Amino acid sequence: MTSPDWERRLYLTAHPFAYPLLRALARRGPIVRVPGLGVVVNAAPLAREVLMDGETFRKDGPGSPGDLWTPVLGPSVLLNMEGDAHRALRRRLTDLFTPSYTDALCARVLAEPLAGLADRLARGATVDLVDAARVMAGAVISEVIGLDAGTEADWRHLFEQGERIVSMVSLRTRRLSPAQVERARAVLDPLGAIAAKSYAGGDESTVMGRMRTLGLSEDEARGAAGAFFLTGTETVATLLPRLIALLADSGQLPRVAAARGLLDRAIDEAMRVTTPTPVMLRSVHRPAIVGGVAIRPGDRVLIATHNCCRDHGPFDLERPHPPELRRLWFGAGPHFCIGYPLAMAQIRRVARTVLDAAPLRITGRAAARGVLIPTYRHLAVRSEAVA
Repeated sequence: MTSPDWERRLYLTAHPFAYPLLRALARRGPIVRVPGLGVVVNAAPLAREVLMDGETFRKDGPGSPGDLWTPVLGPSVLLNMEGDAHRALRRRLTDLFTPSYTDALCARVLAEPLAGLADRLARGATVDLVDAARVMAGAVISEVIGLDAGTEADWRHLFEQGERIVSMVSLRTRRLSPAQVERARAVLDPLGAIAAKSYAGGDESTVMGRMRTLGLSEDEARGAAGAFFLTGTETVATLLPRLIALLADSGQLPRVAAARGLLDRAIDEAMRVTTPTPVMLRSVHRPAIVGGVAIRPGDRVLIATHNCCRDHGPFDLERPHPPELRRLWFGAGPHFCIGYPLAMAQIRRVARTVLDAAPLRITGRAAARGVLIPTYRHLAVRSEAVA
């Protein structure tokens, strides 16, 4: 089965009804008003236009991410803020997640689990990359929140807790029910207490301690920890197995394994195809015209990021990304993903470890059900370099 077929299977397994609707809307044009759903944007230039205008298209109104996550995370997280308060908090967090700091953090936290992964591959063992990616993501987010060093079982459990919260959301969800909010808070409140304790300690070697030094309040630090927990783990964990599968299915894995300079290009192209944020939501706060369509205050804008990205064809390492598409899956403008350097640092390190074991063969895989971001339930690989 070719990689486009597997990618389609992942989406259909995760969203058997919503995904065909999403792709059907792509055929309706660059932007279309859909009764009961909102104004749907299917073209990258228009998506970037919306994302760059944070005054008109906001995350803190009806139908926005604020409606979804404020009851869970509180009012002071980047996911649901706009204006001066958002800019001030973002500036402080940008100073935290610099590429040099995130790379050093991942090098330290992932050293032991990556050594174990490399050893299993070198011995010719069959490795489930889905499980390995979840363990790595759990280890890094444990460090960010301020949890004491744990075991692989602890990191796996932490990831599963976040996955249970995120899986309550579908492509059509506007807000969580009271029962869903209660279940999410049951997971997040104890983690917030741990983050607050780390924050109070003020140790600048920790992420939470650095947040205090950078001037974040305790509530802001707790909210940021919760947001990173919900958004950071799944993006990385779902991308890594799909990256390796796309490279293997397209016949490009040996090439990227041999030329490390191609890895960032492969990651970007895999993210375009997999689209870790398949849909983005905005609430309209003032009249505008986008792509010839009049948009009114109170409208809900649904940016079909997946449609925008897949409009450029199947996985192809030689495909240049036009400026309007550049890392659109991480957003654009005032809400470009603050955790981008951390995500890339994790993905690079784990992908390099796996690719160092090339040649690799996929020995089994299956698609996951009941997840927000489409992914593999398992993806088993084995190194063929072992005699």
